[in-house]
Amino acid sequence: QVQLVESGGGLVQPGGSLRLSCAASGNIFSIVDMGWYRQAPGNQRELVAIINSGGNTNYADSVKGRFTISRVNAKNMVYLQMNSLKPEDTAVYYCNADVLHYGMRRDAYWGQGKQVTVSS
Repeated sequence: QVQLVESGGGLVQPGGSLRLSCAASGNIFSIVDMGWYRQAPGNQRELVAIINSGGNTNYADSVKGRFTISRVNAKNMVYLQMNSLKPEDTAVYYCNADVLHYGMRRDAYWGQGKQVTVSS
């Protein structure tokens, strides 16, 4: 079907920056929305940022002004630039894609998750 492969993440000090990337491949006619979610221990998975095929974006209030989501439609890739990171940003970050397949079926897919740890 469709695979989402994430890269980036890791350990960074408070105030630092990290960049996450996600590449989608497989039976893809187009991708409607691409987004990033995160889940910290003991918490539910939450939306961080989302971008549609037209480039319109939406962010969680907690990351506005610090994180930037972008995508390259021709490459089926989405990125999350994270600046001014805080310890509370520590979580596993998941890529999500709302995919329109050839044949016009529509499904949502998740990446495997990347750990982001913000600590001194």
